[in-house]
Amino acid sequence: MNAPHSVHAGEKRYDSVDLSSLAFWSQTAEERERSFAVLRAERPVSWHRPVEGRLLPDPDDAGFWAVVRHEDIMTVSRHTDVFASSAGVLFENIPEDLVEGSQSLLAMDPPRHTKIRRLVSGAFTPRHIHRMQQQISAHARRIVRALAHRPDGRADFMRDCASLLPMRVISDVMGIPREWQDTVAATVSRSISGTDGEGDSRQSPLELLVEGHRRLRGMALDLAGLRRRRPAQDLMTVLVRAEVDGDRLTDADIADFFLLLCLAGNDSTTQTIGHGLRLLTDLPEQRAWLRADLDGRIGSAVEEILRYATPVPTFRRTAVAPTQLGGRHISAGDKVVMFYTSGNRDAAVFREPGCFDLTRDPNPHLSFGGGGAHYCLAAQLARAQLRILFRELLRVLPDIEAGEPEFLTGTSIHGMTRLPCHFTPRG
Repeated sequence: MNAPHSVHAGEKRYDSVDLSSLAFWSQTAEERERSFAVLRAERPVSWHRPVEGRLLPDPDDAGFWAVVRHEDIMTVSRHTDVFASSAGVLFENIPEDLVEGSQSLLAMDPPRHTKIRRLVSGAFTPRHIHRMQQQISAHARRIVRALAHRPDGRADFMRDCASLLPMRVISDVMGIPREWQDTVAATVSRSISGTDGEGDSRQSPLELLVEGHRRLRGMALDLAGLRRRRPAQDLMTVLVRAEVDGDRLTDADIADFFLLLCLAGNDSTTQTIGHGLRLLTDLPEQRAWLRADLDGRIGSAVEEILRYATPVPTFRRTAVAPTQLGGRHISAGDKVVMFYTSGNRDAAVFREPGCFDLTRDPNPHLSFGGGGAHYCLAAQLARAQLRILFRELLRVLPDIEAGEPEFLTGTSIHGMTRLPCHFTPRG
């Protein structure tokens, strides 16, 4: 039994299980799960040292509450009146002036959040996603065919496949011109990973984040100007024409949402695709089961890939009033961090949670959030992309296998920078 650590932060004691350090986040997902398992069993809500972030130390940060059980994560997610988002939702601290600009809807509370979400939700309804499936399928076919025709049968799966479909689809939704898309994708990658992808360490992760946001905001405003002059059937046209309470959205509002869609809507789906190939490589019996009836089984397979990979491992809230959670007293102003990775391994909810099981049903995973107002707006769009791409990939390249990945170290994305793959090329 691990006892809480004796170091105090006011009247709270820092827990002996360390969820705060870069060393913890440098471990494998399996190693981190051992710590989460202890906390779920013994201290499902526990107090921890301030996160050892790569971005911005906060001298006034006393620490945070770690919420690791599925049930408690659902509680925090659904009670926006107690657990607010407007102070920021990332585990790590970022400059205050970047909070709303980088997180947009994620860092809003009702009633403003409700109004803005309602405004843009039309682009993500099941009916609209169904109409987009033909476009998504065409993108997936082109991407997989290009991969299949590499003469050596080798590629970096993240660069040459996984990252391409989400960017194409987000571009279709938003109306990003084709000639901008590679620049947007590269800027998004640098902002999230905190590296330039070429081993150049002259800029810090914070500098890359700030520069990336500046570039993306500039492109958003250029696109907004273009759509005011030449409207089209895309979300940017909706945004530049929209009114909330009789007022037009500001350029800042539009740029903020563009950032959110590019950052959150792109990388999480990219990483899920990468994790999916790796899991299907490591567990060939699961792959064989899926290939035996791709059309009939792809839906449950995608849900299990999402659960097991959990591409977004954490989100934060801030208590705005005293409350009780998991037997602990939460004070107003306390940071509360939800660990989706842990909730997705909760044995109270999932049978044999450590097993990757494509037949799992039901599968109430938390990979799109714990419900409530902030449930992922683009969840159905992400699901459609995953279903379509994996169907195409396993039909065209049935023997494709992943090699050893290079993982990112960080608290905001369970991600890979590289994933070698090999396959029998198509003539």
